[in-house]
Amino acid sequence: QVQLVESGGGLVQPGGSLRLSCAASATIFNFNAMNWYRQAPGNQRELVAGFTTGGIRNYADSVKGRFTISRDNAKNTVYLQMNGLKPEDTAVYYCNARGWDNISYWGKGTLVTVSS
Repeated sequence: QVQLVESGGGLVQPGGSLRLSCAASATIFNFNAMNWYRQAPGNQRELVAGFTTGGIRNYADSVKGRFTISRDNAKNTVYLQMNGLKPEDTAVYYCNARGWDNISYWGKGTLVTVSS
């Protein structure tokens, strides 16, 4: 069973930065896509950023230019660098990995709170 463990969430002031990490229990080359989602209270879970093993990255319009997804293959870890954080970025952030068989795996999430 693949496990994904997120870390790096916390409380930050507007305009601040955080870096989230997602450590996978298997090599990330086992997955054809790795993504970050978020879910704010009362909202549906939404895709924030993602990339394929081919290196194609995509971002939600609301975070373009502020968030960057990256990976460290040797550490089986995916990162989400978040700069210029806004109160509307407050949410639980989830790591997602999709296998070549289209089975999807989820972490338990890490809370990001942007507030002064």
